Amino acid sequence: MSDFLLEMIASAQRRAHAGREWAPLARPQSPVPHGRLRAALAAPGAAARAGGTPKPLAIIAEIKRCSPSRGDIAPDLDAVTRARDYAAAGADAISVLTEPDRFGGSMDDLRAVVTAVDVPVLRKDFIVDRYQIWEAADAGAAGILLIAAALPSNSLGALLSESHDCGLDALVEVHDADDLERAHSVGATLLGVNNRDLRTLDVDLKVTEALGPRSGRGVLLVSESGIDSPAQARRVRAAGAQAVLVGEALVRTPREHLASAIAGLRALPASEGGVP
Repeated sequence: MSDFLLEMIASAQRRAHAGREWAPLARPQSPVPHGRLRAALAAPGAAARAGGTPKPLAIIAEIKRCSPSRGDIAPDLDAVTRARDYAAAGADAISVLTEPDRFGGSMDDLRAVVTAVDVPVLRKDFIVDRYQIWEAADAGAAGILLIAAALPSNSLGALLSESHDCGLDALVEVHDADDLERAHSVGATLLGVNNRDLRTLDVDLKVTEALGPRSGRGVLLVSESGIDSPAQARRVRAAGAQAVLVGEALVRTPREHLASAIAGLRALPASEGGVP
């Protein structure tokens, strides 16, 4: 495990411990059934398209102020304003980074975005404790991210079950064949392939191309990281992705161009409204 990932895990554990002390929570008593995020991502391809034309990719647009690999991206980004812009531009779901130290996020961002938009919201963080799942449920999120590389198999399975018990989908993130095998072993059906290596922070779309065809039947596949153009979106769709999670490229896109950017990332042929 990389030093970066160990640092993020330790930070997440400290935050969960502090949260228990200052804001005690419990598992929701009567949660809504999980599946809201998955349904939204499946919606663009839910109905057969006329003439056998390709199905569009679903778009998860991310609220992201900075990153360890890029530094500051948009340090003054207003999460609510950007989330509303994303939703108005056609995003199918919104990802909110809540990690504060290296990504500039917060639970306040998550709570505010959930209240501001009607599309499902994903909490993206280094989830290592069920308290963090309860936080996401309490904030009204539709899903959480679980990083396979950060969790032993027993913890990955337990947190996946906990998320479902709390009415949340879990996007289980993998980067290599071992991660994928463990994701399959715990029954993950919403799978994210992170094209970024969390050891080196390098990005390569070949990761989706390698793992996508092995994702399995009944799995909804999301390609994450390194997707900032229609050509790259088409590339991961060809490998089996049904959705893409896009952060920096959309954060940097001016508001007036967001709708066309999202339409382009859906990876449709030009005749179907895509960007050649």
